[in-house]
Amino acid sequence: MVDSIGTKAGAVTDRRTVPVEPAAKVAAVRPVASDTPAVRSAAAEIAGEQAARPPVDLDRVSRIRKAIQDNKFPLSPSTIADRLLAFKLDWKSREPS
Repeated sequence: MVDSIGTKAGAVTDRRTVPVEPAAKVAAVRPVASDTPAVRSAAAEIAGEQAARPPVDLDRVSRIRKAIQDNKFPLSPSTIADRLLAFKLDWKSREPS
């Protein structure tokens, strides 16, 4: 057998320890109310307003329906297909609205 010269690989020769001071104590955290009565009432008011009207612009829908009936609305199959795919896959359409 051959004895190695010097220290072994990976051996730790310096094992000095340093005293460590304890960490400062952290003050206890008080829970915060997530919503106050004023916030709740404002949220309820907004929700009521949104529920009172449909999420669709009915005026625009009626204008488009009238244009289709009068054969004045330009229907492009490629645009319709593009927008249907974009809607299905959450993409943005290539053509501007």
